[in-house]
Amino acid sequence: MTTFGIYEKALPKNISWKERLLLAKKLNFDFVEMSIDETDERLKRLDWTDEERKEVRDAIHETKVNILSICLSGHRRFPLGSMDQEKRDTALIIMEKAIALASDLGIRTIQLAGYDVYYEEKTVTSRAYFIENLKKAVAMAAAKEVVLSIEIMDDPFINSISKFLKIKEQIPSPYLQVYPDLGNLSAWPENDVGYELEIGIDHISAIHLKDTIAVTDKFPGKFKEVPFGSGCVDFLGCLKTLKRLEYNGPFLIEMWSENSEAPEKEIEKAKTFLFPYLKEVGYVVK
Repeated sequence: MTTFGIYEKALPKNISWKERLLLAKKLNFDFVEMSIDETDERLKRLDWTDEERKEVRDAIHETKVNILSICLSGHRRFPLGSMDQEKRDTALIIMEKAIALASDLGIRTIQLAGYDVYYEEKTVTSRAYFIENLKKAVAMAAAKEVVLSIEIMDDPFINSISKFLKIKEQIPSPYLQVYPDLGNLSAWPENDVGYELEIGIDHISAIHLKDTIAVTDKFPGKFKEVPFGSGCVDFLGCLKTLKRLEYNGPFLIEMWSENSEAPEKEIEKAKTFLFPYLKEVGYVVK
């Protein structure tokens, strides 16, 4: 049976973790991916008390729905490659706290945004700082048996598995892997998507399912909130390639419907689009 998850931001925002996991269960998902983004509200989760952590663990136990991964995009605001020493220090503190939280909640994977910097100018120095600090982060994660997995991004810094592998060569740890987003991977015209999946298969820890509109000379691409089926992703081809490569890891639908009037309806619509492709290539889904 294929393990299938839903992104936290697809589900209603102002509900408890127990309610969120029960809703995921009702929608036939096996797990939820937690978001720790750059907002103060979600960064505060890194400082949850023991009691708050226990409440989430109890919800997981009661509902039998896991939180298998954290999407840690807080580094957009505090990047590992920043020219500002204080921001780099904060980035490592965020990393250490996220790893501790993952360990406490039984989370296996922390998805890292593949940005050296986001709001600053990219330089050779920002790349050097990023790799230097990523190496420190991987050492922290290894100590807790938590995998750091870099997302293929909406940003040229790591917008292909090929670019991830160049960094992986410098940090050859089993605790550093890649988390391809099929939408982001497909949106960059220079990527041969099938080849990228082939060369990265030994390092793929999970797959994001999302549609995108491709980057062109005159258009910067659209990487979020593109309705499934209206973008550039060849879902059949990507999933057929992954099945041929014997990928058996989790799939996750990435959506942003937490403030929608009918998030359940939007999620069901996405499933109606995606599940026939998964079944056609041989993945077993609920």
